[in-house]
Amino acid sequence: MRQAAHASPDWKLIEPHLPDPATATEAELEMEGDLLRVRRFPEDALDYYNYALQRGGNAAILFDKLGVTQLELGNAPIARAYFERVVKLRRSDPQGWNNLGAVEFLNRNFGGAIWNYKRAIKLNRKFAVSHSNLGMAYVEVKDYSSANKEFVTALKLDPRIFQHDGTGGISLHMLSTEDHARFCFQMAKVYARMGDEDAMLHELETASQAGLDVQDEMSRDRDLSRYAKDPRVVNLVLVAKSMRMHHDVAANLASALPPAAPPLAPGR
Repeated sequence: MRQAAHASPDWKLIEPHLPDPATATEAELEMEGDLLRVRRFPEDALDYYNYALQRGGNAAILFDKLGVTQLELGNAPIARAYFERVVKLRRSDPQGWNNLGAVEFLNRNFGGAIWNYKRAIKLNRKFAVSHSNLGMAYVEVKDYSSANKEFVTALKLDPRIFQHDGTGGISLHMLSTEDHARFCFQMAKVYARMGDEDAMLHELETASQAGLDVQDEMSRDRDLSRYAKDPRVVNLVLVAKSMRMHHDVAANLASALPPAAPPLAPGR
């Protein structure tokens, strides 16, 4: 991966301007690690975070950045080791506990994820990312009532929390299709309570496209029942059903096609 990245034109522009690890300050080296990570050179970012450590940089901050970068690279066990070092150095660091929760979530240890996210929130009740992460963990264990409460809190703290692409949370594609639909339905409830009908309809549309019978669910829900027969909801359900039908037909046609003939050998 690193060899391929170093063959890119971007690297040719960056390489001549990299600070010398032997003479640069720890702050310069850490900043270069941040820049390399943003520019999608994670392995090189790891090098510069380690150079900053060797020059006496803040260990807890650098361990956290090393862990996040390893997590982005898919190296969850290594990331866990770094985050454990963070909370050992700073027991009251909510980011460290949040990131430990992210590792547990990736490993599908949802009980452990919930415990760590709760620990992060206890240390900082205004930490929106941990509330949203905790909500997603609750979705995975089918505790939708608790999930809804956490999503409401996260949105109150940061109205754009679910639009962020940061590394503090778990992206929604990691949820199963069924749970993603449930997540969207819960978000529709949240937006309905907030009076944001456009956002509510968007979430209902996504849930319907994922296969959830939203009108049936809405008819039994205190916050959404009044919208169950709304023409906008009826329309989005019809469109979602049509999309799923076309998808199923295409899939059935593809499965019915005979296997492709093997290619002719050279010279025939």
